Amino acid sequence: MTRRLLLTYLTITAFTLVVVVVPLGLTFASRERNQLEIDVERDAQSVASLVEDDLEHGTTPDLASVFADYDVAGARILVVDAQGRSVADSGRSDLDRDYSTRPEIAAALDGQRATGSRRSETLDANIVYVAIPVASDGSVHGAVRITLPSETVDERVRSTWIRLAALSGIVLVTVAGVGLVLARSVTRPIRQVEEAAQRLAEGDLEARAGDVHGPPEVDALARQFDTTAERLAQLVEVQRRFVSDASHQLRTPLTALRLRLETMQPTADDRPRVDAALAETDRLSRLVQSLLVIARSEAAEPELADVDLAAIARDRRDAWSEFADRSAVDLVIEGPESLVVRAVDGGVEQILDNLLSNALDISPEHTTITIGLTSNDDGGGQLTVTDQGPGMTDDQRRQATARFWRPPGSTSSGSGLGLAIVDHLALSGGGELSLEPGPTGVGLCARLTFAPPQEP
Repeated sequence: MTRRLLLTYLTITAFTLVVVVVPLGLTFASRERNQLEIDVERDAQSVASLVEDDLEHGTTPDLASVFADYDVAGARILVVDAQGRSVADSGRSDLDRDYSTRPEIAAALDGQRATGSRRSETLDANIVYVAIPVASDGSVHGAVRITLPSETVDERVRSTWIRLAALSGIVLVTVAGVGLVLARSVTRPIRQVEEAAQRLAEGDLEARAGDVHGPPEVDALARQFDTTAERLAQLVEVQRRFVSDASHQLRTPLTALRLRLETMQPTADDRPRVDAALAETDRLSRLVQSLLVIARSEAAEPELADVDLAAIARDRRDAWSEFADRSAVDLVIEGPESLVVRAVDGGVEQILDNLLSNALDISPEHTTITIGLTSNDDGGGQLTVTDQGPGMTDDQRRQATARFWRPPGSTSSGSGLGLAIVDHLALSGGGELSLEPGPTGVGLCARLTFAPPQEP
């Protein structure tokens, strides 16, 4: 935003300078040229007054002192008689040359004043000229012409353009400096609010914009943001406390209820109902344990560590292999022997336990659950757990990480919190969970990405 504001200031300034400076330069150039012609014409008039009597009486004028004192660089003074033949010339020593064919000399001998510029083939340069008639009593006795190279006026014009360009540069640099200060004074508080919003989005509930010292509108925005963040932190804290307290309070009565059920001596007819009650007690215990895991992970800043995905995968496969054998399901690992990534300390174990538990719950007999390990181009890694179960629809995969969500018609004893825990642990470690169809369109593939390990 600072660059955009600064660019806007400079664009407006540059446009203003172009609108003002270019016409000013053109006007000055025209004025310089006109002024030069006026000055030269005045000089020509002075020379004409000196040679008027000589030309009228047919004598050769003596202008040596005038030629010596005329210090305009490259200037040439030419005096011709009524026939256009030179009688005095500051540029040549030989006289009596015919100049009557020169347009400006012809015009002056015709009684007209001639000014302008043209190409001189003799000098091989562009010249500016002024030619005036020398006349008295209505008779033209000759003419005076003063020429000088156009570089004389061009140099003045060029010098003017350089000064205007330098002035424009100074103005642009000044505007850039002042504009940068102004732009930063506007964007600094906005960046402060943006950074606070970014920290809040990343889970830092203590993030606040604070005093931004900016425009009133930005000050109001920062205060409103801080109020919203404070309220959000209070709501989250209340929710965490409720989940944690409720989970702790439920564990004791659930444990007591299970003990009572286990110590009962039901009749043969009551045994199925007691077993069902025990199963529901186990499900409630798992639900309470899952709630405690979420509450603890959300209540504290996660500790990240470099972990070996491959080693953890082998350990969890061995831990679940007996249960998989009873379900007639194969557990296989595909990937490198070692893959180090950055993740929540102890989180990968919980992730794999939840994914394997879910996969074993829905995998038919004589199918395979595959744990895949691959490295990423950025140095991180990927973990996939793929089953050959019934899979999920697109809509179900979108909802699957919501807490307490279970597929419609599910008969599983799960709590609906497993994928929510996996998703939270993945995000806390800077990774991501995505659910995809199996490679052949059968089953479900849970894919997790992990950040690269910390550089030593």
